[in-house]
Amino acid sequence: MNLKEIISGLPIKKYNAALDDIEVHDIKTVHSEVEKGDVFIALKGTNFDGNDFLQQAFERGAVAAISDKDIDDERVIVANSSRQAYALASKNFFGRACDEMKLIAITGTNGKTTITGTTAEMLRFAGAKVGTIGTLGAVVDSESIDTGMTTPDPYALHAIFKKMKDRGCEFVVMEASAHALALEKLDGVKFEIGLITNITEDHLDFFGDMDNYAKAKFKLFEPDKIKLGIVCGDDPTCTQLLENSKVPVIGYGRNSNFDVSASNEKLSFSGSEFDCNCLGEKTHIKTGLVGEYNIENTLASISILRSLGVPLEMIKLATACISPVEGRFNIIKMGDSNIVIDFAHTPDGLEKVLSTAKKLSDKQLVVIFGCGGNRDKQKRPIMGRIASEIADKVILTSDNPRFENPYSIIGEIKQGMTKDCDIIENRKSAIEYALERYKDGQTIVIAGKGAEKYQEIKGKKYPYNDFDVVHNFYRQKIKTMSTPTSQSQEVEEEKE
Repeated sequence: MNLKEIISGLPIKKYNAALDDIEVHDIKTVHSEVEKGDVFIALKGTNFDGNDFLQQAFERGAVAAISDKDIDDERVIVANSSRQAYALASKNFFGRACDEMKLIAITGTNGKTTITGTTAEMLRFAGAKVGTIGTLGAVVDSESIDTGMTTPDPYALHAIFKKMKDRGCEFVVMEASAHALALEKLDGVKFEIGLITNITEDHLDFFGDMDNYAKAKFKLFEPDKIKLGIVCGDDPTCTQLLENSKVPVIGYGRNSNFDVSASNEKLSFSGSEFDCNCLGEKTHIKTGLVGEYNIENTLASISILRSLGVPLEMIKLATACISPVEGRFNIIKMGDSNIVIDFAHTPDGLEKVLSTAKKLSDKQLVVIFGCGGNRDKQKRPIMGRIASEIADKVILTSDNPRFENPYSIIGEIKQGMTKDCDIIENRKSAIEYALERYKDGQTIVIAGKGAEKYQEIKGKKYPYNDFDVVHNFYRQKIKTMSTPTSQSQEVEEEKE
């Protein structure tokens, strides 16, 4: 592919046409990774500015560079925005594969992963071939690709699009993070549908305030990004889009005033059911997803499928067959007790999970959670307050402390609490403590990590998973019960 094809459609301020026919080997944004024949795109980040490394990139063999600074070098293409150029150049490099599929984007603070997963599963039930991209990685034909972030950087994103197109995907359902929208990662991608779930406190370490955070989310609802918008009318911030959107929109929610709504709801730990009014058509819906907020999430998926033309009767059957998304209100039943594992890591997410569990519980509600290090600190005491107000017992522990002291994080959570709590910093020990102590019909919510397979401590990711801790605890219990041992042998096993 030549350079002229790579930069096709890029808003450019200055360019040497003599570069048109130069063959391009690859696109790089890290100067130390540049090889002969590559185009280097100079991005400015928090700690580094790619423009400071242009000369090193040329010395390593770059045939051209793209920058948004007016640099006097014939090899440098000056664009309006380097980040936008990165997105558009990546799209061109991978053959504009995204234009050949129907793309659906889900944004919002909470619910993105659940809606992405259930929508994809329902589309597959209806006979479509679907790829997904999000917090749990990307999935193509049952092949999982670890992307490292909710919305991958443009190069990785368009490489995934190409793989999906080459394997015959008709639809791609993906999560669109606020960071991705703010950093122009999705520029040049046109979505069939864009959906927003809610806007509640998160990522203020990056956005500064809720207004900037909301504006980033709302960037999805521009005519160059989506054809149709779907908005959760239950969220007061999102309702602005119902009134002021520049694209056609429909609203969904548990209120009967919306285009897609629910009534006569019935909730249990086994799932949910409700009467659904979908754009004037009515049916009864049953789903294995638990809780009022998952009724909202189900309505979101129903809205997407019906907008794509899937018959409501097919949607009803698909909804009855969907499985809970990994790490989202997953229930492990042990005797009379319910252990709930959920990714809830924001104030709104924690409140919804605990409120749901509280309504469904006959006995005490116990919650184990922490907060991530080197992230939005403002939400820590808020989450502490929410946990102490809803749960009967609170156990504070570590999440991903990263480079922070775990006890400092726990101390900041505790500042918002209105009742006493137990503090067990080691997450595995905290969970085992709760499972051992609260085993007479209580509900135990383990929040914050969901399906994550690691715990990040001081720059290293250690293998760890909440599900594994719970399963191993009960496996060991069964093993101990079925294999008689002496007291001394049991002590030795504990030491190991």
